[in-house]
Amino acid sequence: MTGDHQTLALLLFSTFVAVTLGITTWVSRHRQGSAEEFYAGGRLFSPMENGFAIAGDYMSAASFLGISGLIALYGYDGMLYSVGFLVAWLVVLFLVAELVRNCGRFTLADVVASRMRERPVRIAAGTSSVTVSVLYLVAQMVGAGSLVALLLGGTTEAARTWTVIGVGALMVIYVSLGGMRATTWIQIVKAVLLLGGTAALTTLVLVRFQGDFDRLLRTAAERSGHGEAFLAPGLAYGGDWTSRFDFISLGLALVLGTAGLPHILSRFYTVPTARAARRSVVWSIGLIGGFYLMTIVLGFGAAALVGPDAVRASNAAGNTAVPLLALDLGGGAGSTGGTVLFAVVAAIAFATILAVVAGITLASSASVAHDLYASLRRRETEPRSEVAVARIAAVGIGAVAIGLGLLARDLNVAFLVGLAFAVAASANLPVLLYSLFWRGFTTRGAVWAVYGGLVPAVVLVLLSPVVSGGPQSLFPDVDFQYFPLQNPGLVSVPLGFLAGWLGTVTSPESPDEAKHAETEVRSLTGAGAV
Repeated sequence: MTGDHQTLALLLFSTFVAVTLGITTWVSRHRQGSAEEFYAGGRLFSPMENGFAIAGDYMSAASFLGISGLIALYGYDGMLYSVGFLVAWLVVLFLVAELVRNCGRFTLADVVASRMRERPVRIAAGTSSVTVSVLYLVAQMVGAGSLVALLLGGTTEAARTWTVIGVGALMVIYVSLGGMRATTWIQIVKAVLLLGGTAALTTLVLVRFQGDFDRLLRTAAERSGHGEAFLAPGLAYGGDWTSRFDFISLGLALVLGTAGLPHILSRFYTVPTARAARRSVVWSIGLIGGFYLMTIVLGFGAAALVGPDAVRASNAAGNTAVPLLALDLGGGAGSTGGTVLFAVVAAIAFATILAVVAGITLASSASVAHDLYASLRRRETEPRSEVAVARIAAVGIGAVAIGLGLLARDLNVAFLVGLAFAVAASANLPVLLYSLFWRGFTTRGAVWAVYGGLVPAVVLVLLSPVVSGGPQSLFPDVDFQYFPLQNPGLVSVPLGFLAGWLGTVTSPESPDEAKHAETEVRSLTGAGAV
């Protein structure tokens, strides 16, 4: 990239960082000592504000960079992510949003612990939430590294390393100083920027093809080198039985995983009522649906105008397809229009990463303080000390995410998020649904459901081609690959549900009918909700 690209993109990005740090500083002057203020922003956000914040939380680097890159490289098969991420919101809307808002206070564990023995359930759910959050954070870090490598005109390891460290440091500042209120406003600003930027790029792509979407697809297919196969299923997931099962596994993880993501569940606590939570989801579905439709245009646009070979040459996983498309749409390398458009897209992508990592870090630090720390202390924790622990936890989680982000820097960000979704669908969703809908569910069932999904999911990822045994693996020089699928969802999600059922039917304790009745009334009516 030219010096103009670098200067302008860095200037725009610095402006966004300055604005968001200003928001954080302003919010930090307000009272942040109470747990409700730090974790839930005082529950003062309107459905529209929360809907934009949810969209900002959900439309991550995986969506903006990873999905478009996968479509540019694999055509039809890359669209699975767009479809899966969007369809998942129907599960959230109909099964989770209102019930979670009525039954909990700050975290997933609150919902389960309302009718179980608290300590074992909170430790299990807290451990699972932190694991999912760290996996999700790694994807954002990888996206940041790819962007800066492109922005600075090279792939120097030092540039990537310092970028990832810088993003980690900023997210810790946002969370520890501003809490949920600052994080929410950062996500709202980012959602507006991302939707505006994506709409502008989509319009430019369609104008380039005179609004003829069919011509866009045909040009993409010709440029791809695969011909008609580029527009048909099977390019990425149709080679053999393993890839076909991987396709099913990924679809299962994407559709079921959203309802188990800690940073999405925590957003339902920032509105005053369950009705507001449901309306938030309706707002977010509209925004997210429009965005994912546009990523399909951007992906095929990148294939048609930039070409898969150029995308691969810049980043093997396809993470830089959208910035390269922006450069081409603006007039190409060296042109003023290309420079400006590239810089704007790079700045929006950075804003996306920063806002999402802030939300995830807040959710995971809340799990550490509100669930793990409070449970292990064995006695009632002062809200102020709990918030202090959450701030310290944000630093620790940031450090872990930075380390893993540097390790996984060559993997596609959408693919990495798929792994986080698989763990969420395996460990968090079974215990959440059983707690809300199964009268006979017990504490042992809850603990077994979490660990019965979490442990197999993590172990299968470690034994999969993602970690070893191939040129694209984290450790290409060693081979301890015993599980053939890249995404564990097909095996680990049923295991989570099975473990929860098995733990319940073998449990020596009887289910607490009174607590279930209380939870049922509260979840459906909101009576007694915080």
